[in-house]
Amino acid sequence: MTAQDEEEAPLLQQPEQPTTRTPLPWDQFWIILFAQLSDPVSSLTLTPFIPELIRDIGVTDGDETQVGYYFGILQSSYYAAHVLTIFHWGRLSDHIGRKPVILIALLTMSASTISFGLSKTFLGLLASRAVRGAFNSSNIVIESMVMDITDVTNMPRAYGYVPIPWLIGGIVGPLIGGSFSRPADRFPDIFGGSELLKTYPYLLPCSISAIFVAATWLVTYFCLKESVSTRTALWELIKGGLFRQSYAKSRQPPSNVLINPGEANHEEVQPKPLSLRALLTPKVLTVTASYAAMGLFRIAFISVLPVFYATSIKLGGLSLNAPRIGNILAAQGAAHVIFQLFFYPRLHDHFGARALHITGIGSSIPLVILFPVTNTLARAYGIGLLVWLCVAIQLTLMISLTMCYPCLSLFIKAAAPNRASLGATNGIVQMFDAGARVIGPASAASIFSYSLQEGHDAWLIYYFLMAIGFLAVGASLLLPRDPSVWEDRQ
Repeated sequence: MTAQDEEEAPLLQQPEQPTTRTPLPWDQFWIILFAQLSDPVSSLTLTPFIPELIRDIGVTDGDETQVGYYFGILQSSYYAAHVLTIFHWGRLSDHIGRKPVILIALLTMSASTISFGLSKTFLGLLASRAVRGAFNSSNIVIESMVMDITDVTNMPRAYGYVPIPWLIGGIVGPLIGGSFSRPADRFPDIFGGSELLKTYPYLLPCSISAIFVAATWLVTYFCLKESVSTRTALWELIKGGLFRQSYAKSRQPPSNVLINPGEANHEEVQPKPLSLRALLTPKVLTVTASYAAMGLFRIAFISVLPVFYATSIKLGGLSLNAPRIGNILAAQGAAHVIFQLFFYPRLHDHFGARALHITGIGSSIPLVILFPVTNTLARAYGIGLLVWLCVAIQLTLMISLTMCYPCLSLFIKAAAPNRASLGATNGIVQMFDAGARVIGPASAASIFSYSLQEGHDAWLIYYFLMAIGFLAVGASLLLPRDPSVWEDRQ
């Protein structure tokens, strides 16, 4: 009997799962989705104008081929700081609760976005991104909160909604960044008299995003309920050596805790957060490998995409300006929202999480091939119908990558050793994912810049991206046929 057979055999002896689906707790779920919207809006606001900003501060000395190199370093600085802290934020949320950690993340997010808009040197931009990366745990903690308040009957439906804030952010963020960058030059009748906006031409879009994040902080503080039923005071953790000892003392859940209805009536001993060694199970390592490989491809691809759009046609790009890049990314986000709302839940119910994930990551190869095809058409015919058709096909294929995240989230919850360690399990996955994202932007953007230089193979960046795509496909094949195969009987 194979290892997979041994894993699946106990399922045949278990009673059938109830067919009645637990309703989603929308009174809190909408706040969770709203809180998650801050991260993509504030981060994607920067994407359309970063290549232009890098040129403006003079760090490239007028060499356009170096823009991608510095763009990659800027992106990687966020994930380099993120990888050092994300596991600890996830584990901290298992002890003190999800809400305080989310509030810290939102506060830092708002401040670092303003700092980015006020930066006039590359070092200042780097510091702003690194601070944001070190404190931004909102995504992982919010995902853990969704796992806290759902059960096996409504979790796939919930995770059909979870990517939607990122997709909406993919519309709103680029529109803000593309429409309001350099406002004194583009809207002289309105902003032409502002010396502040002339000195800091990218402060306005950053300020709009920061104000939105601040508003989200207020909504979260006053409206969001805690989802961790047993918590430890931060001072107790500090006295215990920051997670080095377990707390056997019984703790009663506070009255304002949001508890999963499917578990509210079970009187049982509350599980405690596990040590790091106990969390490193084969299941956790398998889903971590798949998530990190997929994240590596996606961040490498996304890092190359705006640089490809902004690079001149002669050097291998499409010569698009920041507003047009913002509009393209916004249109892509709108298409993602429609797909996620109306098609993902049905596809999941019909095909299952593993099949959708493999299909999504399998689209990586044609996604990469469309880069040189689009540039070749632009060289031959200019920016016309054929080029826009290729751009539309590429953005359509990117929709399938969106399916990977909700699918893998189901496997993460199934792989967690117990419910009290969801945050830490998510932290492990996100830590390795952040590590992959440190490598992705810097390496992809640097290779793209290198491939543009005279005498170098222009296809080098595409070989690199396709190699990552094949790696991600291989890692996805290690997942079981369904997350229920991994579900532990408590």
